[in-house]
Amino acid sequence: MAGLSSTQIPDGEFTAVVYRLIRDSRYAEAVQLLSGETQRSPRSRAGLSLLGYCYYRLEEYTMAAECYEQLSQLHPELEQYRLYQAQALYKACLYPEATRVTFLLVDNPTYHSQVLRLQAAIKYSEGDLPGTRSLLEQLLSGEGGEESGAENESDAQVNLGCVLYKEGQYEAACSKFFAALQLSGYRPDLSYNLAVAYYSSRQYAPALKLVADIVEHGIRQHPELGVGMTTEGIDFRSVGNTLVLHQTALVEAFNLKAAIEYQLRNYEAAQEALTDMPPRAEEELDPVTLHNQAIMNMDARPTEGFEKLQFLLQQNLFPPETFGNLLLLYCKYEYFYLAADVLAENAHLTYKFLTPYLYDFLDAVITCQTAPEEAFIKLDGLAGMLTEQLRKLTVQVQEARHSRDDEAAKKAVDEYDDILEKYIPVLMAQGKIYWNLENYSMVEKIFHNSADLCNNHDVWKLNVAHVLFVQENKYKEAIGFYEPIVRKHYDNVLSVSAIVLANLCVSYIMTSQNEEAEELMRKIEKEEERLSYDDPDKKTYHLCIVNLVIGTLYCAKGNYDFGISRVIKSLEPYNKKLGTDTWYYAKRCFLSLLENMSKQTVMLPDSIIQECIQFLEHCEVYGWKIPAIIEQPLEEEKMHIGKNTVTYESRQLKALIYEVTGWPL
Repeated sequence: MAGLSSTQIPDGEFTAVVYRLIRDSRYAEAVQLLSGETQRSPRSRAGLSLLGYCYYRLEEYTMAAECYEQLSQLHPELEQYRLYQAQALYKACLYPEATRVTFLLVDNPTYHSQVLRLQAAIKYSEGDLPGTRSLLEQLLSGEGGEESGAENESDAQVNLGCVLYKEGQYEAACSKFFAALQLSGYRPDLSYNLAVAYYSSRQYAPALKLVADIVEHGIRQHPELGVGMTTEGIDFRSVGNTLVLHQTALVEAFNLKAAIEYQLRNYEAAQEALTDMPPRAEEELDPVTLHNQAIMNMDARPTEGFEKLQFLLQQNLFPPETFGNLLLLYCKYEYFYLAADVLAENAHLTYKFLTPYLYDFLDAVITCQTAPEEAFIKLDGLAGMLTEQLRKLTVQVQEARHSRDDEAAKKAVDEYDDILEKYIPVLMAQGKIYWNLENYSMVEKIFHNSADLCNNHDVWKLNVAHVLFVQENKYKEAIGFYEPIVRKHYDNVLSVSAIVLANLCVSYIMTSQNEEAEELMRKIEKEEERLSYDDPDKKTYHLCIVNLVIGTLYCAKGNYDFGISRVIKSLEPYNKKLGTDTWYYAKRCFLSLLENMSKQTVMLPDSIIQECIQFLEHCEVYGWKIPAIIEQPLEEEKMHIGKNTVTYESRQLKALIYEVTGWPL
């Protein structure tokens, strides 16, 4: 019935057709018919009422509110239209306007309970928790004129649970939501509320159990929603934002699962949770899903991620984390000027969505670009405040353990971990200021001063290892930090960053521990072979990068014969080893070689030169689809697509070899 107009409908059938469309949830088509009808009869109560209902179901709440406003003006004696108008305005996040309409209904005892509920919801959405509590207390005291009953008692528990959750009392919120579930029986929305409260109190296992129950229940009752179809690669039409989808809480459950897996650093599982949810077109996605897609696919599709976060920030309603995450990602990708612009243009959001800590941290990081000395002072002040909190919590943990108060000890440890997660980025930002100045001894000193607080934190240990390694005279000390990281994941060694494995191998070689280096490389090779057997098409670069870094080391020491040969062999077979990252290491060695050959400080035998040319010819063949560099996501001037390939750069290097050696083409 797409594109059906009222002129095509037989006389006397219009109402029946409209109701059939609404029954079948084809609201957009119903709106098309009703809009034409209300233009011809603008005072039609039935037409406006149905149009408002359809707009509401389509989540076009502003349009729905306009319909109900017209109805309340045409029929002031029917006050339910004012209630519907207020509800639509609330859904449109127009809270002041919704509040004004509710005040027109306070004297009507028929709607007193519903008005109090709506006002409480508005206060809650505005962050006015005392106001929310006051209105809920009126409802609980019977001022709303409600009769007691299991359903009302369940709603009361849910409302109180929501307030407790917003106040950060997650365990108390869990109790309220659990009580509501016991009173009402199984409800997906209540199970989701309880799961969120568990998640916020770091009880991930029970949260995941509840999510699994919601998903299983949704699949069993509504197989038509196509759960998991996108992950399986099956082309499935959009299920739309239907009432059924909303009632199953499947979208909310999958978003929560993605958040939990992301927190647990199971990034593939987090991405899979997002693709498992019922398929919808991008324009149909809710703000939370859009935000999570942006964050969890940022490494693979950063440009798309930034676009989604920027879009969300322009909407009336967006997840509260959006503002801070966008600013942090701008800083991560070194778009400091954009971060500064967003902060300046959205001062009203700064106080609402950024904690004092996050604001001070972002301010210092942005300042680093123009005034590093001033930024260091700001970071030092922030670090000092966090250090004091960490030391106080250390004392609390010791006292709780001494008095055998396990609950107090657990609470203090959790608080300590939270503060430490704030302290580490501040410490790393301080270190980066001196790292950029190549003052590595100062970076080491900064890290050393925090050893008593951070010596068990993986990020701290990793960066201490890097700063020791880069000084080129502390390889033995670097091994002491790299080794525990590798041993921790030895059974799954490919989960360790390739550069960590490479730096450890180099450190072994530079301290004459060649057997240890060879053993680690054999372990990596064995793991890559096993992975290749399980998935023949999967590319693995760990051993390749280890060999490239070792080859680079020999080139840096002037032994180009061995270094270049090692680089060339590391990229075989080319169809599995040639990639953007591996090409980056390889071309650096070739450019260094060409520079020294042009200065006539290095002479290579013809056989090595011939080997270099053959290598570059192979790179030409296999590198035509491989980007030579990964461009920054928000660059206005993009590189020519034909020039940003390994093929193009390998041809350039080959031409330079012919030019420097004087060989005929």
